[in-house]
Amino acid sequence: MLKALLRFLFLFFFLSHFSSLSASAQDTPVDTAAVQNIWDFGGTGTVNFSQVSLSNWAAGGQNSLSALGIMNIYSNYKKGKNTWNNTLDLTYGTVKLQEQRLRKSDDRLELNLKYGRQASSKWFYTAQLNTRTQISPTYTPERDSVISNFMAPAFMLASIGMDYKPNPKLSVFISPFTGKFTAVLNQRMADYGAFGVEPAQRDLEGNLIPGTGERLREEFGGFVNVRFRNEIFKNVTLQSKADLFSNYLRNAKNIDVNWENLVNFKVNKFLSASLFLHMIYDDDILIDIDRSGDGTMDGKGPRLQLKETMGIGLSYKFE
Repeated sequence: MLKALLRFLFLFFFLSHFSSLSASAQDTPVDTAAVQNIWDFGGTGTVNFSQVSLSNWAAGGQNSLSALGIMNIYSNYKKGKNTWNNTLDLTYGTVKLQEQRLRKSDDRLELNLKYGRQASSKWFYTAQLNTRTQISPTYTPERDSVISNFMAPAFMLASIGMDYKPNPKLSVFISPFTGKFTAVLNQRMADYGAFGVEPAQRDLEGNLIPGTGERLREEFGGFVNVRFRNEIFKNVTLQSKADLFSNYLRNAKNIDVNWENLVNFKVNKFLSASLFLHMIYDDDILIDIDRSGDGTMDGKGPRLQLKETMGIGLSYKFE
């Protein structure tokens, strides 16, 4: 957990101080007003808490304590026809159940860099780089092995295309030339073919040959990214992002889907509530399934992945 916290703090420090580091590297004085006109920095941070305490409770249950931290940071540049949009999204949560060790409940890190040059009033020539991974290891319930870790997996998209921005609320990025890379830097996981990478070779007896699994999966195809943000009701903001990817080289009709929806409810300056819904479908990621219906996992196959998080807690907006 300490390593995860240090990574979290390092990333926050790096992005929040990026502008000052760039300015100090110049030999000539910086016009503060001019910088503020072309750069826009800010973000939000939220910490949600949940606690349950029971004593002689006939209906049963468990004492529990949980915390969830969410941080969204942005750094946007605009000068003339050029724009540069950078966002960093961090989510980390823990839960402590009665007589059990502390466990991770949520873990997400996403960095998005997008450069655009205006082609018309609503269209931009655009290049985009997106990376998604996690901060710390995720273990099996028995804690005898790691099932995911930092950069295992990491999903990276490098795209060139056109970005349609009819208004400040909506952005539709269309790229016919996109490279998608899935990295699994943990060799043991790569040997088992986790997250769609090529598994390790097998010897004549059918045993895996350690170290022969591919740690990088490469794909080339088309990509569509839709982003929407709007205050749908007073003090209620919806942020929605949908990523669609089709691999030209294999099963182009199968579309990889990543759809995230975040609803923020602002109670007052410091109190807020949030609802987060995340849906993923990728036919290269195989999930344990019960094919015979007898309650035993006896196969693997692609499935719709769902994650929902709701919380209420402290919120702070910085600019």
